[in-house]
Amino acid sequence: MIKVVEANFIKSAQSIEDSLSPDISEVAFLGRSNVGKSSLLNVLVNKKGLAKSSSTPGKTKLINFFDVTYLIKKEEEKQKFSLRFVDLPGFGYAKVSKVEKKNWETNLTNFLLNRNSIRVFIQLVDARHPYLEIDESTYKFLESVRTGDQKILRVFTKVDKLNRKEFHKLKNSFKDGLFVSNLKKTGVEELNREIFKFVFGDIIGN
Repeated sequence: MIKVVEANFIKSAQSIEDSLSPDISEVAFLGRSNVGKSSLLNVLVNKKGLAKSSSTPGKTKLINFFDVTYLIKKEEEKQKFSLRFVDLPGFGYAKVSKVEKKNWETNLTNFLLNRNSIRVFIQLVDARHPYLEIDESTYKFLESVRTGDQKILRVFTKVDKLNRKEFHKLKNSFKDGLFVSNLKKTGVEELNREIFKFVFGDIIGN
């Protein structure tokens, strides 16, 4: 059994220069604005309001760090494992100036390129719009910069808004994807297991 037993907000940063020391394995969450990133973070750690969501897409302009502790229970043995979730600013926003948008993009790109403590990139994609060019170009960028000890998980959100036919089509199109619903909390346990397995090894078992 795996579950998150503790999750705390630690710090916000504008760029890699004022970020926390990269002294622990990190999981970076990125995606277009309004994809449900903050809501998914809260569901993953089972703590409402930990990551603040906004009704205004693109309002989150900072890199937010959260310390997360997993508990693994196998038979009578319990072990705790710590890592850090990093909530990155959403992209694809429209209601910002060109200068501000360029600054955000520069900071985000620099963070993704040079933050060696990132072990897993979680790219969130709206299941209702899975073929947008901005999402595809983001995936290609991550593939081009990731190192051998980094993994990309493409996670499709809001799958509860698809009918059965649309959902099966999506799964067939993205066979390596993970599919979640923040509302119904489906796919959340599988995502947590995939994160844990890559960072700490396949010690959970069945």
